[in-house]
Order: sequence, then structure tokens, then C-alpha cells
Amino acid sequence: METIRIAFIGAGDIADLHAEAIVNMKGAQLVGLWNRTFAKGKIKADKFGCKTYATIDDLFNDPIVDAVFILTNMETHCEYTIRAAEAGKHILVEKPAASSIAELLQMQKAVAKAGVKCMPVHNYIYEDSINRAQAMIQSGKLGKVTQFYMMYNIHHADEIRARYPGVIRQILTHHSYTMLYLAGQPKTVSCFKHTVDATLAPQENVAMANIQMQNGSLSHLCASFANDDHAGDPWTCIIKVIGTKGSTRYSYRDWVINDRNGAHSQTYQSYPETIKNTATHFINNVVRNNEAPLSTIEDAITCQKIIEACELSAAEGKHINLN
Repeated sequence: METIRIAFIGAGDIADLHAEAIVNMKGAQLVGLWNRTFAKGKIKADKFGCKTYATIDDLFNDPIVDAVFILTNMETHCEYTIRAAEAGKHILVEKPAASSIAELLQMQKAVAKAGVKCMPVHNYIYEDSINRAQAMIQSGKLGKVTQFYMMYNIHHADEIRARYPGVIRQILTHHSYTMLYLAGQPKTVSCFKHTVDATLAPQENVAMANIQMQNGSLSHLCASFANDDHAGDPWTCIIKVIGTKGSTRYSYRDWVINDRNGAHSQTYQSYPETIKNTATHFINNVVRNNEAPLSTIEDAITCQKIIEACELSAAEGKHINLN
């Protein structure tokens, strides 16, 4: 099996999960990484068993690199995606894929011109159970979908949420793409947001959106960094699709380890598994076998439209039409 050689741009917390997937994958090798802070990058590179690039130009100019994982903050994704495409590297870019629709269009143009693959990370759809749900929907086994729900209630410490965007961009991006994958295209959006204790970080840490889909079905998206849900059958992270002939359910709470994992108070094992599945699909299906990714820049553009509509709705108290 030909080895696909990967380099990371960024060495934050998410790099650990992507590295774990690659290190344990046959036919893949993490050859190096670049991080804005060299010392931090060196620590991570030693941990992963790869080299540290002194500059990002060194990474892009390295001929052995087949693909890059862009794992930096969203404000840099557009620049690094365009540069990676121009260097002839395939690209996996973490979510949110960019800061605006304009940036995503620039990325799309650069990727098309270079003829490389670009896969935005929307990791939930690379879960077997979510793929099974989509197959049930597409085959008609659930009948006509009438409702889609995705809830997320995982407390994040103030110092962690302070460096994240608000939950609309950080979490509802996931919700939006999963909704697109399972429920179809959106038509109208209403969103509300709330900041619990704004003394450290002004960005919202609770948000809810109600969305009518183009096919008439309804969706409810909810995200919170302000609290955990410890009630019976908790809404830690749960996805539910209800149709006229049946329904499906997916929950983080079905696989729990009593040990902290980064920002989470427990290890919800499905989360690192979704990252592993995403990296595996990108390397084996997209790069190796030249398949189209399940998540595309075009989908990221639609997601961004939903997110910007949520922000506008929450700011101005309006019901936003996406058509």
C-alpha cells in the first residue's frame, strides 16, 4: 500500500486526535507539523514522532507531503487552504472552514484551479450510525422526515470558551452540516443567543435555532457551553430524526469513560472516534481512491449561510429567509 504522507498546520488540542488516527492507520504517515509557536510545535512533534518545520513555507515546499491538515483558528483557514492548493497538496480543513462566504468562495476557486481535493471537517457524518440514518432516510424507511433535532450541552471552562468563537460558530456549524446531511436544505432561520456571565468572554455560550426546511420539515438546533445535562437520558450531544414511518437517535452518552478529555469533563468516546473516522475517510477514500468527500466546500458555503443567518437573526430579532 502506498503511504500517504501528511503534515499538520497547527498543533492545538485537535491535533492530538488527528495524530492518533494517523499513527494507528496503515498506509499513512504524519511526517511533520508547523505551529505558530515553535516551542509548542516541537513538543507536539516529539510526541507524535514527526519533524517540526521552521516555517510554513518549508512545509508547503516539502515534496514528500501529499496532504495537509489545517488545524489552526478559522481566521487563517482561507489563506492556508489557498497556499496549500497552490502547492499541490490535498487539504483537510477543520471547522469552521472559514470566516465568511467570500473566503469560502476564494478557497473553492483555488482548489478547483489546482485540481486538488479539499474536505472540510464535519466529523459527525463520518459516524457509522449517522450514515445508517442517512441510508434509512434515502431509502424511505423512515417515511417523510418531519423533524430534526440536534442538542449539545457540554460545560466548557471560562478560559476555554474565551478563546473559542461563540457557540453559534463553534458548535452550530456542526449542527447545521449534520442537518444538511440528514434533513435537507434550509429555507428560513430564527435564532436566539444568551451569554451566561459575560465578565470573561462576551461571546454567547447558549444558542438555539429553529429552522424550516425547503421540504417543509422542521429542525431545532441547540448548543451550550454553560452547562452539562445530568438529567435522565441527558442531552449531552444527541441527534434525532423523526419521520412518518420511524425515527433514529444518536447520543454521545452511549459511550462514556469517566476521565477528562480536553474541554470535556468526561471522555465521550464517540467524539474522538468521529475525528478518527474523518481522517481515515479523507486519507483512504478521498486522497488514495480519488473519491468525492462526504463534506464539500459547497456544503460549507451552505453551512456558513445558516450560521450568518443565525447571527443576524439573534442580533436583530428577525426571521431570516435564506432564499
